[in-house]
Amino acid sequence: MGRNGLRIVVLTFIVSLLLSVFPLASASAEASNNQLIVINKSTNKLAYFNNGELIKTFSVATGRTSTLTPEGSFPIVNKIKNRPYYKEKIPGGDPRNPLGDRWLGLEVDGTEGTTYAIHGNNNSKSIGKYVSAGCIRMKNDEIHWLFPQIEIGTLVVITSSEHTLTEIAEAHGYPVMKNYEGKLLVNGEPKDLENAMFIADSRVFIPMREVFELLGAEVTWDDATKTVTAVIGDRTLTHTIQSTTVDVNGEALTITASKLVANKVLLPLRNISELIGYNVEWDSTTKEIRITK
Repeated sequence: MGRNGLRIVVLTFIVSLLLSVFPLASASAEASNNQLIVINKSTNKLAYFNNGELIKTFSVATGRTSTLTPEGSFPIVNKIKNRPYYKEKIPGGDPRNPLGDRWLGLEVDGTEGTTYAIHGNNNSKSIGKYVSAGCIRMKNDEIHWLFPQIEIGTLVVITSSEHTLTEIAEAHGYPVMKNYEGKLLVNGEPKDLENAMFIADSRVFIPMREVFELLGAEVTWDDATKTVTAVIGDRTLTHTIQSTTVDVNGEALTITASKLVANKVLLPLRNISELIGYNVEWDSTTKEIRITK
């Protein structure tokens, strides 16, 4: 090997090492409790969950034999754009690169995100099939959408199962949001809501704006700070979405973290009474939620 060839090999190795240690991600290095990816090899489907909600489902390709794609729970430890294909010395971003141009590296048995990953591909016809050497392939445009959503530390569950993707998520302790089919009574009168109530981790969540306005509150939203403010009676509530505190007349109260579903802020029912001073009851037998002054 000539001197120039040796330099290229050394530089490529250094770049790869730096990308592994300093991944191209602005996300926190802390594990995310809000995100989850589930991959079912039986159907070659990938599901992306965020804040309890199933956001999107994708078709993927997995290992050409049943053992090549590992099964278990693995964190995403790096995010790399234009990763080279070292085996055949194909540069990152090259149309021939079988890894596409997005790489979500998985920590599997000490491989530190260098061996197994969710990545793009250069053959879209392979998606949905069992063709890879162990990685999970996605269509390039779909992983371009997924890549910026994902935080370092997000858990990826890979399994072969007859259960649905949602059932798999729940079996691994992830609190999936489901529609709550119960009734809502405000001061004894049944109310039909335009926005659904949800249940997650055995807790009921209600759409804050709609329910509070039924109680006579004035609700405003500040998009810049992602903060909702409600004035109800002599109380002013200020809350930053998905946080665990609500400011009530200057006093911070701790709640179960709110959720954001379809751009609607959902508050946990169990905390409503202390926030607004109303009596709140949940009859699990009749599935009635009763809010009374």
